[in-house]
Amino acid sequence: MTQTVGELRAAVSGAVFAPEDDGYDTARRLWNAEHVREPAVIAQVGSAEDVQAAVRYAVAEGLEIAVRGGGHSIAGLSSVDGGLMIDLSRLNQVTVDPEARRARVGGGALLRDLDAATQEHGLAVPAGLIGHTGVGGLTLGGGMGWLTRMHGLTIDNLESVQLVTADGSIVRAAEDENADLFWAVRGGGGNFGVVTEFEFRLHPAGPIVNFGLAFWGQDQGAELLRAAREVIPTLPREVNVVIAALNAPPAPFVPEEHHFKPGFALVVVGFGAPEQHADAVARLQEALPPLFQMVTPMPYVAVQQLLDEANGPGMYHYEKGAYLETLSDEAIEVYTSQQVHKTSPMSAAMIYHLDEGYLETADDATAFGGQRTERYAMFIIATTPVPEALEAERAWVRTFWDAVQPYAINIGSYVNGMAEPDADRLRASYGDKFDRLVELKRKYDPDNVFHRNQNINPAAIGS
Repeated sequence: MTQTVGELRAAVSGAVFAPEDDGYDTARRLWNAEHVREPAVIAQVGSAEDVQAAVRYAVAEGLEIAVRGGGHSIAGLSSVDGGLMIDLSRLNQVTVDPEARRARVGGGALLRDLDAATQEHGLAVPAGLIGHTGVGGLTLGGGMGWLTRMHGLTIDNLESVQLVTADGSIVRAAEDENADLFWAVRGGGGNFGVVTEFEFRLHPAGPIVNFGLAFWGQDQGAELLRAAREVIPTLPREVNVVIAALNAPPAPFVPEEHHFKPGFALVVVGFGAPEQHADAVARLQEALPPLFQMVTPMPYVAVQQLLDEANGPGMYHYEKGAYLETLSDEAIEVYTSQQVHKTSPMSAAMIYHLDEGYLETADDATAFGGQRTERYAMFIIATTPVPEALEAERAWVRTFWDAVQPYAINIGSYVNGMAEPDADRLRASYGDKFDRLVELKRKYDPDNVFHRNQNINPAAIGS
């Protein structure tokens, strides 16, 4: 291996690390500290040609490939023991054309890189909620965030991709070129190649938006959610709300007696007039005044990074998710009662309402694993600062998830929120699209070179 690593070093412009090299331990580190991988070699690529060389090297050497963008894979799939990690972090350039409202984004860029570049022009791409998330992994699975209600998922705003396929080809995929591949990468995960560049459509947003956070106690949860389910679907599309079961942060705006107190929050972000946001906040609080709240104008980039510190690297995570057609009384009972059983104050459960812009892309237009019907997406997230606490939190997530299943649409969920992306859940998540994805996997990656992801196995038997 030492001999052939020299060949890889000669073939790529970026740094290449073997286990004995200085910098290897830093380069192999992942966001979810539960997963400690020891790749045989790490290639920090700087171009599509570098990725091409790395893929060809791994195939020739019989090495398993993992692709690291932001390294946020909850399942630790961004690295691999004994294989090749292709680290895209140097491919983090973002080029914005404000007149055309387009952005070209390197496959290793983080959301904060994308937001910083686009916000210079008062523009944005609908994306996730944590600034150090990788654009690549988020996009390939779908991409949900504050702008989803206005402009859909991240993939709904994707114009084209450049990617390296399993045979080492560099190809473009868009509606007018390799259209079947373009369909597949919009929701099909990293199954079809290593994306080295994304081209996005941009929308006006910010630079200042309206932010509100209000918090209610544990005993108020059921009443709050019953009120919220009536109001949230009626709000203007410029206002988006996330429901969260969490512990109150020890922030300056939180009264000291409520620090770390378990309860429920509504986070309300408005992209329209301040009066519109204020009206939405008032309507959400009309039935049940909160224990405390903060309502303020805030830079969009700050809103996008509010969760960064609490979700920083070095923590231990586990996650499961579900889709709910409605917030029924029974689902609300599960959601509010399960909160008390967690042991880590860092763990949380979040609910997004998917409507408006989410519904404006046809269900069969992309491979996204979730039908385009109005629904709620629930995420149950265990987070602990120490490994000893993770097993109890993992059990909490699994018990919570089991309890909500009778009220869920099916056993499928948003593929980016799967800590254990097994074949049955993937089939359930993709539904009728699964067999088409299998056929495209057979076409573009018949040997399943790219399988450290939410894997669509080319050997899967069609239904």
